[in-house]
Amino acid sequence: MITSPANEKVKYARALRQRRQRAREGRFLIEGVRLLEEAMRAGCIPALLFFQPEQAEDPRAQALLARARAAGTPCYAVSEPVLRSLSETVTPQPLVAVVPQPRPQLPALASLVLVVDRLRDPGNLGTILRTAAAAGVDAVLLGPGTVDVYSPKVVRAGMGAHFRLPLAVGVKWPQIAERLHGLNVWLADARGEQVYDAVDWRKPAALIIGGEAAGASDEAAALAQGRLRIPMHGDTESLNAAVAAAVILFEAARQRRAR
Repeated sequence: MITSPANEKVKYARALRQRRQRAREGRFLIEGVRLLEEAMRAGCIPALLFFQPEQAEDPRAQALLARARAAGTPCYAVSEPVLRSLSETVTPQPLVAVVPQPRPQLPALASLVLVVDRLRDPGNLGTILRTAAAAGVDAVLLGPGTVDVYSPKVVRAGMGAHFRLPLAVGVKWPQIAERLHGLNVWLADARGEQVYDAVDWRKPAALIIGGEAAGASDEAAALAQGRLRIPMHGDTESLNAAVAAAVILFEAARQRRAR
């Protein structure tokens, strides 16, 4: 059992909390049974796995440990203080794994694409990814200035969406424009001229969600054929970015389901 947080393998895993280290290694940390199940279901084999024996006795955790060992993953029992040193939650999960960043191929003929532009809040981004996966989005493009999609808070809020959605990370605007060619591109804007549910979402389309504070960039606005608003009662000015994305994406899902 590893009992020291100064252990080299533990220090390596803990370093992946830093964006620069994640980018260098092409790996990130996931915590808990559910996320590890999602990762392995997607064929993402952990490079390292740490577990706290007293907490990892339930059948799901044991099954994951068996699968990881069978796949050749080094699995290390650790003490509770070591597990706490790896976790960013108040109550650490029984399993913490180092996994490769998924690199799925973006679909050639995507009919619903989400572009995230300058979003800085990790909880919002994770929730948006979870919503996009649930609403049937084909791909998510993460533009410049957006929070790191593999940061621990984004990963926790995403609830496995990282392993179910094709993600294009750090894409420059010329590449985003190329990806959106042939799609009707809409920008979510509280002062938009078009109501979100008046759009025909049955046609191939893309939705751009801008940052919470500064909104969308000029580059994003230049790609949009129009701006969408969500009508609201009273003096409410705008919605949280994640809530706005959910409202619009599930309207698109509703129309496509009706079709």
